[in-house]
Order: sequence, then C-alpha cells, then structure tokens
Amino acid sequence: MVDSVLLSYCVVTGSFMFFQLFFSIISPNFSSRCSSTYKQLTRAKQCEWDSRVVSTVHALIVGSFCLYILAYDDAVNLDPIWGDPFQVKMNVAITCGYLAYDLLFFAHYWKEMRDPYMVCHHFAVFYSYGYVLNRGVLPYFANFRLISELSTPFVNQRWFFDVVGLPRSSWPVLINGLALAVVFFIVRIAVIPSYYSQVFATFGTEGYIKLGNGPQVAWIVSCVILDILNVYWMYKIAAGFYRVVTKAKPGGKPKRNHAD
Repeated sequence: MVDSVLLSYCVVTGSFMFFQLFFSIISPNFSSRCSSTYKQLTRAKQCEWDSRVVSTVHALIVGSFCLYILAYDDAVNLDPIWGDPFQVKMNVAITCGYLAYDLLFFAHYWKEMRDPYMVCHHFAVFYSYGYVLNRGVLPYFANFRLISELSTPFVNQRWFFDVVGLPRSSWPVLINGLALAVVFFIVRIAVIPSYYSQVFATFGTEGYIKLGNGPQVAWIVSCVILDILNVYWMYKIAAGFYRVVTKAKPGGKPKRNHAD
C-alpha cells in the first residue's frame, strides 16, 4: 500500500515536470515553427497558446487511458468502490500533476486569465482525487469522471481558430463548434443520470459503509460541484454556438452587435 502511494506521487511529480517542460520548451519551439501567428502574439497570448497545447496533450493521454480502463479493467468495473485501482491511480496521478502545473500557470497569469470557475474546478478535483491516490478508493467513479476530458481538445481548438483569425461563420469553426457541443454533452451531461444511478446503487452497501464519512463527503460534494459547473459550461457552449449559427451564414462575415 505504501509503495503504491509512493509510486502515485512519483507519477504526480513526473507528470508536473513533463507538462511544465511541454509548456516551457516543446510547445513554444513547435508552435513558432508551425504557425506564423504564434510569433506575432504578445507574450501573454503565447503563454495561453502553449497552455492550451499542453491541455490538449493531457486530455488526449488521459481520455484515451480512461476508455481503455472502462473497456478492459474488469476489477474496477465489477467493484466500483474497492476494485484494484492501480491503472486508475496512475491515470489520476497524471491528471493531478497536470492540475498542479495548471494552477501554477493561473497563479502566474491571473490578471490575464482570471477564471475562478476553473480554479474551483481544479480544487474540487484535487480534493476528491486525493482519496483515490492515498487510499485507492472509488476507482470506477474517478475513471468515469476523467472521461470528460475528451471534450477539452475541441474547446482549445475553438480558441486557436479565434486567435488565427478564422471567422466564426467559417465551416471549420462551425464543425468544431458542433463537435464540441455534441462531445461535451455526451461525456459531461448525458452521462449524469447513469453516473448517479451507479452512485445511488452503492448507498448502504458494505463497500460504501467501509469508505467512512470523509471519502463519502468528498465524493458526493465534488460530484455536485463539478456537475453544476458542467451544466453552466454546457449552457454557455450551446448558447454561443446557437448565436453564431443564427447570426452568420457559413463562409460569410459574421454579423456583430454590442453583445458579441
């Protein structure tokens, strides 16, 4: 158990260093060679660009691992509270390392970024995933939550399109916007009934009672906070996509008003 916890925090540290390296060296070098727009951005915008590249890399790594676990990790799927958590803990550790890097990024660029909702999201995730890393509990539910990262690349791609000056009425932007709305809904909203039905099914079981009050509270409270944020973000995504589609024709210049 101690070795497993130690390994988890080694992965957290390695993950933090990897994403920091990606942000500081790999993305700036790659982006400056592949995009003329990147070189023209202010330093603050370049940092946000690099941060979103890192975010996309993290989402693809963790999201793919989540799908693999969901499909092939029978121990976790058969016992969602106390099943063998090794693979899930490694995935959670990667995410915790990324979150530590991202919080450091927000702290350094708070004046430019200023996103209290995302900071709240990160701390809620940290709070709940601490129990996964330290005690190895709730692996199925932790993995289920991480699947939501699959929507992140589309969020970042929308930002990249804006920065390079692609009109919001153009087909690539509209297609990405539709994909974002659909994927976000599937991995964050549509799964809510299924997720909570699994949660309620564990209430009163021996495994649930064995958790104790701390993990129970962390689990339920963090879930509620995250889902409130997800519903809020879904509303903003859907409203934004609807506004663009109704105010602009594909391939033309988007109409603007004071609310845009």
